[in-house]
Amino acid sequence: MNALQAVGTHNSYKLAIAPKEMALLRAANPRTADTLDYSHRPLAAQLDDGARQLEIDLLLDPETGRYADPVFHRLAKDGDPYDFTALRKPGLKVLHAQDVDYRAVCNLFADCLGEIRAWSQAHPDHVPLLILLNLKEGPTGVPGGVVAPVFDAAAMDRIDAEIRAAFPETALITPDSVRGRHPTLKAAVAAGAWPTLGAARGKVMFACDCPPEQVARYLGDRPSLEGRAAFVNIGEDAPAAAYITLNEPVEQQARIAAAVRAGLIVRTRADADTVEARTGDRRRQAAAFASGAQYVSTDYMQPDPRFPAYTARLPGGGVARISPARSR
Repeated sequence: MNALQAVGTHNSYKLAIAPKEMALLRAANPRTADTLDYSHRPLAAQLDDGARQLEIDLLLDPETGRYADPVFHRLAKDGDPYDFTALRKPGLKVLHAQDVDYRAVCNLFADCLGEIRAWSQAHPDHVPLLILLNLKEGPTGVPGGVVAPVFDAAAMDRIDAEIRAAFPETALITPDSVRGRHPTLKAAVAAGAWPTLGAARGKVMFACDCPPEQVARYLGDRPSLEGRAAFVNIGEDAPAAAYITLNEPVEQQARIAAAVRAGLIVRTRADADTVEARTGDRRRQAAAFASGAQYVSTDYMQPDPRFPAYTARLPGGGVARISPARSR
């Protein structure tokens, strides 16, 4: 499976900020408004369109309802309505930035997982899906806004529990299944232990695309992620090294190539912060596909009507191809 290359989406759950709320944000911070001015279709529609990697941001909501009264929604008193039902239910929440960028195709992690699982069951021969998880903590800087709690050890366990409530073990590619009898994950992937494409079809792989302090909390006393449902974004020399995020395909071209040669699965980005779409610049996209990274993420599998010249699709069409790294 690590011989493939496919396209995915960045912040796949995200809906557009409502117009009147966007106007408030643009008046306060035009640059931030530009970076947040994109959106995606429902997850199943993205998968139908060929996305084979999705990204979901999680926030802890211990008392339930913490994110159901956003500051910007209150400020735009006559703004667009929004259904906050999911944000008032128990469970891990999905949104980009509390109080500002909270609209999502699925605000409840369990609902997002259910949609992915249903699509996967309806398409049992799909190439393996990679689902990236970002864990949001702390304030957004909005006056009067709420603070997202830290993901402690119990919260990390909850992530695994919600994944396993949606997916049976037979539908997952897990660290344990890849490590097998090897002493570490790093040793396993260096030895070519990823499943074959045939064995990986119809399955889903999760990875925590997280900074080192969160990775350490998810690892706990599991140096190779023993028993965990997800892989982690970690340095190439760590015992748990199997997946890595390297989002700068121009500057990190050599490192991406080396990580792929070492057996790791790599995610990079074709575009970021709406910059490439606004300018029509495809240099980053070209570098991303040429790098050999297995998953190339974009906000523009479908063009934004305001920037119709820019899209990011797999060269040659289709949903997956043999990675160009295999021909080197």
